[in-house]
Amino acid sequence: MTPPIRRLVVDVLKPHQPEITEFAEAVADADGVEGANATLIETDREVQNIKITMEGDNINEDEVFEAIEGLGGSVHSIDEAICGERIVERRDTPQDT
Repeated sequence: MTPPIRRLVVDVLKPHQPEITEFAEAVADADGVEGANATLIETDREVQNIKITMEGDNINEDEVFEAIEGLGGSVHSIDEAICGERIVERRDTPQDT
């Protein structure tokens, strides 16, 4: 059995409309997502770059991507994925300093 996705952080390029709140709501409505945070990273003349962080017990990655694309956005990258029975936070190691 595949371990469930507990946290997913994606980098999204979106048009100015719809608003960032609609992206957060659409992602939060995807199966397995219990909460979503959408943060504006950069704005230029035609598009905006946002980072969406979501957590849940078993995030349906396909539904999340469909919700983003349905609003005219595109996923540029998956910046973090946490899977398993619990969320493990990233820790600095001696190599990181």
